[in-house]
Amino acid sequence: MRVRVIGVCILVIIIASLAIAQAPSDFHPDLKLRGNRFKPLTWDELTPAQKTMAEHMVMGERGGMPGPFNVALRSPEAGDLAQRFGIQQRNHTTLPVRLNEFAIIMVARYWRAQFEWGEHRKAALAAGLSRTIIDAVAVGERPASMQPDEQVVYNFANELLERRQVSDANFKAAKDMFGERGVVDLTGIMGYYCWVAMMLDVDQYPVADGTKPELKPLP
Repeated sequence: MRVRVIGVCILVIIIASLAIAQAPSDFHPDLKLRGNRFKPLTWDELTPAQKTMAEHMVMGERGGMPGPFNVALRSPEAGDLAQRFGIQQRNHTTLPVRLNEFAIIMVARYWRAQFEWGEHRKAALAAGLSRTIIDAVAVGERPASMQPDEQVVYNFANELLERRQVSDANFKAAKDMFGERGVVDLTGIMGYYCWVAMMLDVDQYPVADGTKPELKPLP
């Protein structure tokens, strides 16, 4: 019995030692942050709260901190909640990726958020949204040809962005097509990417290397 107890104690010590070796104090990533008005921060410059947010992002589903999160680090508790909300809305939504990305590029066009547009235009294409739809959104026009579910998303999102409300007809169409949760998920993804766009626009965040701003001002 004594030998067994000693063995268990040794095992506990080994496990504890491994846990200490993998503790956050040893975590020192290259965050590769970008910014303009807000200076890109390095790991060594972060406060404990900022490091917590960075750890959640780098070690979580995102695997990094692109886009608005150099800005959001300035309010890390809110930034951490926002990035978790974004992961839920983008990766665990009830909407197909094609429709999710459709809503996102409409938000990017509305705010003329160049980085957001560039990244999600590519994602929308990869998800199966047609180039003709994307090109129409880019110049502020209604796409000429859409699938029924795309028409529902366009009508709902366009009215919500332009009129700050959704008519009974467009609400019913979205509810009938996607269910109540789908309506909430669609509204949520738009709200989240409005937050992203505003952070990017306030920072005057640069577009991806090797690219130029694609969105022109609308008449």
